[in-house]
Amino acid sequence: MAGWDDVRRIALALPETSEQPTAGGNASWRVRDKLFVWERPLRPNEVQALGEDAPDGPILGIRVEHLGAKEALLADDPDVFFTTPHFDGYAAVLARLEEIGLEVLEELIVEAWLLRAPKRLAKQYIETHLPPQER
Repeated sequence: MAGWDDVRRIALALPETSEQPTAGGNASWRVRDKLFVWERPLRPNEVQALGEDAPDGPILGIRVEHLGAKEALLADDPDVFFTTPHFDGYAAVLARLEEIGLEVLEELIVEAWLLRAPKRLAKQYIETHLPPQER
């Protein structure tokens, strides 16, 4: 399954992406300073709120298009995707990194990047990297 080296490799392969530490010192990836994926350890109150369901491995925060996309991911694979009250009303999902497949990870990172990249840069990426049926 996936690890931080996979996240780093996928994210940094996207145009104009940089890796920067968050205020808490965790890794984050940005396109022109717009956050799209990040390392997101659970806070003590989140561990308490999740109880037995709180994961103990690495967690990746991922921007998604809208709350409907978030709900679809949460319903589709609750063993991988979850959220906490901190993210209520926010178009992002948390993923148990060690449980996500590499293909799904890459798809989600690219989608998150496309959401945050400037329109011209995203359009150029789509035209040069995605097959016509996926544009």
